[in-house]
Amino acid sequence: MNETQTFQLDGEDIPFAPGQSIMQAATAHGAYIPHLCWHPDFAAHGSCKLCTVKVNGRFGSSCTMAAQAGMSVENRTAELDDKRRTLLQMLFVEGNHFCPSCEKSGNCALQATAYELKMMSPHFDMFYPDRPVDASHPDVLLDFNRCIMCSLCVTASAEVDGKNIFYMGGRGLLGRRVHVSSESGRLGDTNFALSDRAASICPVGVILPKRRGFAVPIGERKYDKAPISAQVKERV
Repeated sequence: MNETQTFQLDGEDIPFAPGQSIMQAATAHGAYIPHLCWHPDFAAHGSCKLCTVKVNGRFGSSCTMAAQAGMSVENRTAELDDKRRTLLQMLFVEGNHFCPSCEKSGNCALQATAYELKMMSPHFDMFYPDRPVDASHPDVLLDFNRCIMCSLCVTASAEVDGKNIFYMGGRGLLGRRVHVSSESGRLGDTNFALSDRAASICPVGVILPKRRGFAVPIGERKYDKAPISAQVKERV
């Protein structure tokens, strides 16, 4: 019988199966590595870089780096969390995040991660991009002000729903964004449904069901009950 292979994550032995990434093994063990674009149901693409760790002294994305026996991985160090705070600050100023009035407040992974990493201010100048709200669909509101370009809606719509409702397009810091695949560019002119996997995959407040706002009181929402690091095994 083969012995279980392990690597060390902040000094703790983490068992892993062949082919697992550092993120997959850590999550299965209940160890939290900060992340936003990674989801256990889909292939990793390492776009947000929030899950960057230090492996044997070198930086790498834990969602795409394969676990190997004997490796030493640094995760929740002051250096790495400081870099993650900078990335979060950039995400907050690149969009229009109105946390106090956002229906997703308390259920938002971006907000919860900022609390976890003790991000106390945006630090950089706000960009205030012009991102109109799309209310054309009878059941769903699209508010791209909160989009962090994790592309999970793109992946879920293509791989699970088989509809390809969303796609990434454009260039540059403010030019690249998620688009709707219809001639008008409006969600109401697609066959998107509230029951689609893409409708519930968004980690922030972009895709919201209509007529259900603030149904769960503040104080009783997902991240009100426990910090994101204590819910590492829960799927989005």
